[in-house]
Amino acid sequence: MSRSHKGPKPEEIETARRDPRLRRALHVGHTDPEWRMRGRCLSVDPETFFPEPQSNQTPHAALALCSGCAVRSACLASALEAGDRNGVWGGTTPRERQAMFVAWRDAVPVA
Repeated sequence: MSRSHKGPKPEEIETARRDPRLRRALHVGHTDPEWRMRGRCLSVDPETFFPEPQSNQTPHAALALCSGCAVRSACLASALEAGDRNGVWGGTTPRERQAMFVAWRDAVPVA
């Protein structure tokens, strides 16, 4: 079985809990429904953010775009709230978000 089918390791979850991107997303939450209209990704081909896993494409271009985006925390919060495990969201890879999702789930109160 490949590593991608397993959950994150405990040390990955602990690292995610300390990740400043997750902390900012927890603070921002998904309180801004208009965040998508201000994202740097708005004028970029969406495929940039969803490279094929088996291809030679890397998410570097998407991560670079996210690094200077003013709404990346809201974007990450939205992806974590939705449990989205594909593509680049809020400057994170699917692998990073897998551990962040566990930390998010533990930190966000159930409504």
